[in-house]
Amino acid sequence: MSQIHPTAIVDAGAELDTAVSVGPYAVIGPKVRIGAGTSVGPHCVIEGRTTIGRDNRIFQFASLGAVPQDKKYAGEDTALEIGDRNTIREFCTFNLGVPGAGGVTRVGHDNWIMAYSHIAHDCRVGSHTTLSNNTTLAGHVELGDWVTVGGLVGIHQFVKVGAHAMVGFATAVSQDVPPFMLVDGNPMGVRGFNIVGLKRRNFSAARLAAIKQMHRFLYRQGRTLDDARGAIDALAADMPEAAGDVQLMSAFLAGSTRGIAR
Repeated sequence: MSQIHPTAIVDAGAELDTAVSVGPYAVIGPKVRIGAGTSVGPHCVIEGRTTIGRDNRIFQFASLGAVPQDKKYAGEDTALEIGDRNTIREFCTFNLGVPGAGGVTRVGHDNWIMAYSHIAHDCRVGSHTTLSNNTTLAGHVELGDWVTVGGLVGIHQFVKVGAHAMVGFATAVSQDVPPFMLVDGNPMGVRGFNIVGLKRRNFSAARLAAIKQMHRFLYRQGRTLDDARGAIDALAADMPEAAGDVQLMSAFLAGSTRGIAR
């Protein structure tokens, strides 16, 4: 049997693997599904159509699957999906999606999400991200894989932060942050590329050189954005080892709708 504390309230309609543990005074609603190895801490509330994968650790007082903070929401059957091996610390709040935008809030795998972080409706959080204390994601925000966000950061609705980027402490993020870049400040500015994070992830010297060159094209040579994009696209032929990184940057720039931080 699942390890459910006698003071917890688990609706009969909830689907919990036999290897799930639920702490004292937690409340789990009828549409919740939780995979093997996940632990739910004391006083957590998990509700809505929420699906949680395997081996997550959810600390006390988290609120997952509550209705979105959107005045247009009228009780529709939307969802929250959380992957595997995530750490979700105290007082985090993840909301359901809203109709018209897919209706699903998604969090990937192996994320480290610290206390008081908020993930609003229809956000897309990739895998291996780190969200420091009091990170606030407004609706429809997208974070790529391996993004690192400093404490007390607010990210505006519909903003995208590309894979491997880093956002510094107390930054107000109102424009898209390209992959690999390092931003901070209020107003936000691009300070360089995330070389420390990339080295920790064992990026080769050739890949780092290509990323440094992309940073130069975008921020150090006075180019227009269109000119910089053309120069970046040409790098794939000159630096084949970094072709995947170039493709990632090119796709991000082409898909930006709010404009990139420059």
